[in-house]
Amino acid sequence: MSNTESTTWLSQEAHDRLVAELETLETTGRDDIVARIAAAREEGDLKENGGYHAARDEQAKIEARIRQLTQLLKTATISEGEADTGIVGPGMLITATIAGDESTFVLGSREIIAPGSDLTVYSPSSPLGEAISGKSAGTTTSYTAPNGKEISVSITAVAPYNE
Repeated sequence: MSNTESTTWLSQEAHDRLVAELETLETTGRDDIVARIAAAREEGDLKENGGYHAARDEQAKIEARIRQLTQLLKTATISEGEADTGIVGPGMLITATIAGDESTFVLGSREIIAPGSDLTVYSPSSPLGEAISGKSAGTTTSYTAPNGKEISVSITAVAPYNE
């Protein structure tokens, strides 16, 4: 396992947002779902109780998100981002022409992007991420897509991502 797969770069703002989300899920999130399950149980026959099954599904989603956040926060590297070196790495906002189409995206974890943002995020361990990591603006490279096609990438701009 490479270093980029075992650790996730987070800005302080993203870290604080995720810690707050985890705290909410572990407290009021769990309390609310337990109350919903209890209320649905009181309605009677559980086999045909849609409210009960929906609440149990919601409980499973909350518990999965708690596990995901706990693991992510345990292994996260927190910093204010990469220095403005112009070198592609985690936490950088990249503008590139990929297979002829210009795209702006962040290299890192989806968790670093503020909720509601429509910015695309690529993992540093993805084929694109591995191909451009360590490169700078003005560099042209390529990577092999999962379908086996070779895709050209021309990096036009690299800057630190700020929420």
